[in-house]
Amino acid sequence: MKQISENLLYIGVDDKTLDLFESQYPIPEGMSYNSYLLSAGKTAIMDSVDSRCQDQWLSNLEEALGGRTPDYLVVHHMEPDHSGSIARVMEKYPSLVLVASAKALSMLGQFFPEADFTSRTLAVKEGDVIDLDGRTLTFYGAPMVHWPEVMVSFDNAGGVLFSADAFGKFGALELCGYFGEEESDWACEARRYYFNICGKYGTPVQTLLGKIKKLDVRVIAPLHGPVLRKALEQYLELYDIWSKYEAEKPGVLVCHASIHGGTAQAATALASMIEACGQRVKVVDVARMEVSELIEDAFSYDKVVLAAASYDGGLFPPMANFIHHLQDKAWQKRRVGLVENGSWAPCAGRIMRDLLSGLKNIDIVEPMVTIRSRATAADMAALQALAKEISK
Repeated sequence: MKQISENLLYIGVDDKTLDLFESQYPIPEGMSYNSYLLSAGKTAIMDSVDSRCQDQWLSNLEEALGGRTPDYLVVHHMEPDHSGSIARVMEKYPSLVLVASAKALSMLGQFFPEADFTSRTLAVKEGDVIDLDGRTLTFYGAPMVHWPEVMVSFDNAGGVLFSADAFGKFGALELCGYFGEEESDWACEARRYYFNICGKYGTPVQTLLGKIKKLDVRVIAPLHGPVLRKALEQYLELYDIWSKYEAEKPGVLVCHASIHGGTAQAATALASMIEACGQRVKVVDVARMEVSELIEDAFSYDKVVLAAASYDGGLFPPMANFIHHLQDKAWQKRRVGLVENGSWAPCAGRIMRDLLSGLKNIDIVEPMVTIRSRATAADMAALQALAKEISK
């Protein structure tokens, strides 16, 4: 339990034993499931937590209540890492009213088929207000940030935005600090979180940002990661850049997927040439780097080179998997250079070009460079030409 303000307590929990968030994203520093207790004349529990941690959460809640009975359970997002303890808390407090969007309420039966909450729910929509007898909560729709039922709410008196998954971050709070100003680099894991969890939904995030800018937000309380109380303009600016699919920094990300080292050698040589042209360069090994981090980097830079080997008459699987993830996350607005390798039948470049053709505003930079096993002097000249073009 942590005091955020006089009327607001943090009652969430850290999960330091989970290795993969959503069974796919490595979380070496764990994950926080955030929940809050907002008190006035009435009390509102702001979201529950994953069932993995419900016993600790219920203990935190009971301590925070200090013998009081909660009036409302506000559910901003129905995904199980936040809704997993709903049934337990509703059973524990029989007078508790569950507040959520109509879409969220329609999902209750999917996650809790044995429970009947029909007489204990309150559907809220855009602009609806709940009066806590001295404090009000106003609700705003945030569909597809990143599920269709999502809402956020605003505590008008405290200036607190309960932002659901928006402004979230990977990492247990015990390890990364409960409050944003204690962070050495909030953006690092927040960036990886955004592009992999919300990145596909830039337009809905832009819509939500438009609503937020009209509010006097002084605190952002997300469902994952630290409570943000300082540098809010910085966080809002980053979300604006990210959700417009704009590059956060100029430079070239050189991504290679090499089988026996020849493609990696060519990519490294190309990176040196690009750097000599005055560009910032980062080189990554697609076969060895975790894909969620690759996605983060691909969205961060404004130019990318994809260098891959041909394999079994197709594209080397690590690169194919990476591009598939880029497609899933609606990657766009980038200049892309292509380098292919094939000892007898190079085809990786054609396949990469075809895969990228379905993405928005991807400018393929010519020339595409083809090497056979190892780069020759003529290949180095072609790589130099590509370096000059992508550096423009």
